[in-house]
Amino acid sequence: MAHGDITHIDIPVTDMRRASDFYGTLFAWSIAEMPGFEGYPMWQAPNGISGGGLAPRSEGFTQPRSYVEVDSIDDTIAAATQAGATVALDKSPITDTSSWAVIVDPDGNHIGLYEGTT
Repeated sequence: MAHGDITHIDIPVTDMRRASDFYGTLFAWSIAEMPGFEGYPMWQAPNGISGGGLAPRSEGFTQPRSYVEVDSIDDTIAAATQAGATVALDKSPITDTSSWAVIVDPDGNHIGLYEGTT
Protein backbone atom coordinates (compact mmCIF):
# COMPACT_ATOMS: atom_id res chain seq x y z
CA MET A 1 0.00 0.00 0.00
CA ALA A 2 1.09 3.54 -0.64
CA HIS A 3 0.67 6.76 1.33
CA GLY A 4 -2.99 7.80 1.16
CA ASP A 5 -4.41 4.37 0.34
CA ILE A 6 -7.24 3.02 2.48
CA THR A 7 -5.67 -0.05 4.00
CA HIS A 8 -8.23 -1.35 6.50
CA ILE A 9 -11.87 -0.89 7.55
CA ASP A 10 -13.13 -1.69 11.04
CA ILE A 11 -16.80 -2.47 11.55
CA PRO A 12 -18.17 -2.05 15.10
CA VAL A 13 -20.25 -5.02 16.26
CA THR A 14 -21.95 -6.17 19.45
CA ASP A 15 -22.06 -9.90 18.68
CA MET A 16 -18.93 -11.28 16.95
CA ARG A 17 -20.46 -14.63 16.00
CA ARG A 18 -23.59 -13.05 14.53
CA ALA A 19 -21.55 -10.42 12.65
CA SER A 20 -19.13 -13.05 11.31
CA ASP A 21 -22.02 -15.18 10.06
CA PHE A 22 -23.80 -12.16 8.58
CA TYR A 23 -20.85 -10.69 6.65
CA GLY A 24 -19.38 -14.06 5.72
CA THR A 25 -22.67 -15.21 4.21
CA LEU A 26 -23.78 -11.91 2.68
CA PHE A 27 -20.49 -10.92 1.02
CA ALA A 28 -18.53 -14.21 0.99
CA TRP A 29 -15.90 -12.63 3.22
CA SER A 30 -13.32 -14.89 4.79
CA ILE A 31 -13.36 -14.10 8.53
CA ALA A 32 -10.89 -15.46 11.08
CA GLU A 33 -9.05 -14.50 14.24
CA MET A 34 -5.31 -14.11 13.81
CA PRO A 35 -2.80 -15.17 16.49
CA GLY A 36 -2.18 -12.25 18.81
CA PHE A 37 -5.47 -10.57 17.83
CA GLU A 38 -7.99 -12.80 19.63
CA GLY A 39 -11.42 -11.20 19.99
CA TYR A 40 -10.81 -9.13 16.85
CA PRO A 41 -11.65 -11.28 13.81
CA MET A 42 -10.21 -10.01 10.55
CA TRP A 43 -12.23 -10.07 7.33
CA GLN A 44 -10.91 -10.41 3.80
CA ALA A 45 -13.02 -9.72 0.71
CA PRO A 46 -13.03 -12.20 -2.18
CA ASN A 47 -10.76 -9.86 -4.20
CA GLY A 48 -7.95 -10.61 -1.71
CA ILE A 49 -7.24 -6.88 -1.37
CA SER A 50 -10.03 -5.31 0.71
CA GLY A 51 -10.12 -6.18 4.36
CA GLY A 52 -10.47 -5.06 7.91
CA GLY A 53 -11.72 -6.19 11.27
CA LEU A 54 -14.85 -6.77 13.29
CA ALA A 55 -14.22 -4.70 16.40
CA PRO A 56 -16.19 -4.45 19.63
CA ARG A 57 -18.67 -1.57 19.50
CA SER A 58 -18.03 1.05 22.17
CA GLU A 59 -19.24 4.52 23.13
CA GLY A 60 -16.66 6.20 20.91
CA PHE A 61 -16.82 3.62 18.11
CA THR A 62 -20.31 3.32 16.64
CA GLN A 63 -19.73 3.65 12.88
CA PRO A 64 -17.34 1.89 10.47
CA ARG A 65 -13.89 3.48 10.41
CA SER A 66 -11.52 3.52 7.46
CA TYR A 67 -7.76 3.52 8.04
CA VAL A 68 -5.48 5.43 5.71
CA GLU A 69 -1.85 4.40 5.30
CA VAL A 70 0.58 7.23 5.98
CA ASP A 71 4.36 7.56 5.93
CA SER A 72 4.38 9.12 9.41
CA ILE A 73 1.50 9.26 11.87
CA ASP A 74 3.25 12.03 13.78
CA ASP A 75 3.62 14.20 10.67
CA THR A 76 0.07 13.46 9.55
CA ILE A 77 -1.38 14.36 12.96
CA ALA A 78 0.57 17.62 12.93
CA ALA A 79 -0.72 18.51 9.46
CA ALA A 80 -4.28 17.43 10.32
CA THR A 81 -4.46 19.49 13.50
CA GLN A 82 -3.01 22.48 11.64
CA ALA A 83 -5.89 22.05 9.17
CA GLY A 84 -8.55 21.91 11.89
CA ALA A 85 -8.68 18.25 12.94
CA THR A 86 -8.53 16.92 16.49
CA VAL A 87 -7.00 13.71 17.80
CA ALA A 88 -9.40 11.05 19.09
CA LEU A 89 -6.69 8.43 19.76
CA ASP A 90 -2.98 9.14 20.00
CA LYS A 91 -0.45 6.99 18.15
CA SER A 92 -0.41 3.47 19.61
CA PRO A 93 1.55 0.37 18.61
CA ILE A 94 -0.12 -2.53 16.83
CA THR A 95 3.01 -4.65 16.44
CA ASP A 96 6.75 -3.95 16.67
CA THR A 97 6.63 -2.53 13.13
CA SER A 98 3.25 -0.80 12.94
CA SER A 99 1.14 1.82 14.70
CA TRP A 100 -2.28 3.43 14.48
CA ALA A 101 -4.08 6.58 15.58
CA VAL A 102 -7.45 8.22 15.01
CA ILE A 103 -8.14 11.81 14.02
CA VAL A 104 -11.45 13.65 13.76
CA ASP A 105 -11.82 15.86 10.69
CA PRO A 106 -13.47 19.30 10.87
CA ASP A 107 -16.86 17.70 10.04
CA GLY A 108 -16.61 15.19 12.91
CA ASN A 109 -15.64 12.12 10.86
CA HIS A 110 -13.27 9.70 12.57
CA ILE A 111 -10.41 8.64 10.28
CA GLY A 112 -7.91 5.98 11.28
CA LEU A 113 -4.23 6.35 10.45
CA TYR A 114 -1.92 3.39 9.86
CA GLU A 115 1.88 3.43 9.66
CA GLY A 116 4.21 0.47 9.16
CA THR A 117 3.93 -3.15 8.19
CA THR A 118 2.09 -6.04 9.75
